[in-house]
Amino acid sequence: MRFLLAVPIIVGLTGIAHAEMRVSFEWGPTRKCFDANSPPFQISGVPEGTKHLEFRMRDNDAPKFNHGGGDVTYEGQDELPYGAFRYKGPCPPYGTHTYVFTVKAVDAKNQVLAAARAERTFPQ
Repeated sequence: MRFLLAVPIIVGLTGIAHAEMRVSFEWGPTRKCFDANSPPFQISGVPEGTKHLEFRMRDNDAPKFNHGGGDVTYEGQDELPYGAFRYKGPCPPYGTHTYVFTVKAVDAKNQVLAAARAERTFPQ
């Protein structure tokens, strides 16, 4: 009985772990201090069944500040333009900060199919 319960858990975890989704971005035209337009993104390996992509940004140097993120309907695109979603853009008070975007591929049942992350300093 325990084996039967463990199989769905292992299969579910393996599905996420083996997903080859990748994401990268350039700041592009992003302006300093809370430019509300997201930077342009490149995405690959998005799993079949993905209905939307959830983006969240974190500042590694000020992790308590909530930059938020946004959701984008996924229709097979491998690039998202500048301003594809709205969020609180980078605004390091001095020097540079390292920002990390986490992107989750989500299906129609709100299940996470895969996740990827990318990081960059700002300003470059």
